[in-house]
Amino acid sequence: MSDEIAPVDSGIAKATHPLVFISHDTRDADLAEAFSNLLKSVSAGVLKSFRTSDRRGNQGIEYGIEWYPEIIRNIQGASDVVCLLTERSVNRPWILFEAGMAKGKLDTPILGVALGIELKNASTGPFAQFQNCGDDEDSLTKLVFQLVNRIPGSEPDQDTIRFQVGKFKSSIEEILKSLVVSSTTASSAKRQKPDEIENSSVRLFEEIKIMFQDLPSRIERSDVPINLNRRRMIHPAMVEEVMFTTKNPALGARVGLSMLRDILPWIYDEGCILLGKLQETDAPASRTKLLAEFEELLMMSTRNPYVKEYMDRIGDREGYMLYRAMPKVILECLARVADDA
Repeated sequence: MSDEIAPVDSGIAKATHPLVFISHDTRDADLAEAFSNLLKSVSAGVLKSFRTSDRRGNQGIEYGIEWYPEIIRNIQGASDVVCLLTERSVNRPWILFEAGMAKGKLDTPILGVALGIELKNASTGPFAQFQNCGDDEDSLTKLVFQLVNRIPGSEPDQDTIRFQVGKFKSSIEEILKSLVVSSTTASSAKRQKPDEIENSSVRLFEEIKIMFQDLPSRIERSDVPINLNRRRMIHPAMVEEVMFTTKNPALGARVGLSMLRDILPWIYDEGCILLGKLQETDAPASRTKLLAEFEELLMMSTRNPYVKEYMDRIGDREGYMLYRAMPKVILECLARVADDA
């Protein structure tokens, strides 16, 4: 057959219990579910996957379980990490966080999949170093073949995979059409329907409430001293979800600033002061100047090599990655505050 795909790297390692960690934007939960179903179909349910957005099956985080350690545990156990890169997710902090954790600490294969965007737009930043996959049938078939080939004793059938990939492309066509295309997160948030934002916020806070219902009993059972640094166990996806689903961008900015409060208290203090000034200042030029001055302070502080040295000393590499990701998100929230003033 002329369109037959050449066998994928025959030297690829088999995994005793292959697991695909599907990294994605919370708003792309339907795409993640469709991709998970694709892997299930082509492997007769043998190839397992994990996605944080799963609320109906057993592939997500159970209620009452702490986000951070559960996500790290699944990344550590993954044979591959597939990052679904869309208009919503490309360059988002938590996608980079999960990919960085998998590649930097575990050397787990990272597979970027561009869905609904050009491959060149997905191959930016850290993903520029990877051989990413487009959403055409041939590329997806090759990718899925590679993932199924992880299963010991497997003999993936290319025709079967191609057929299932075709069904997958049909199922995600409408999902991709519904994506809110925007150049910035701020404009994306403004163009979302109010009921979508409100429903997302309600779901998130219900999950947070359930997660902490059994906190007192877990503290009593724990032999580990309570440490303020446990705040780093809050996953970046959860932080950013709170920041951008709240109707008040000033509250979102405070959430982001609070993540820097312990190690960079002056950023938190100056950020809170800036919020007040932005809301009180009428002149656009003055707001722009205030934002520029704070951005300079923020970048100088978070890009300081001494911060990395401190994080390395206390063994908080994940925390350092979070601090690197937060400035961009905080600035986007502050820009929304300035626009709404």
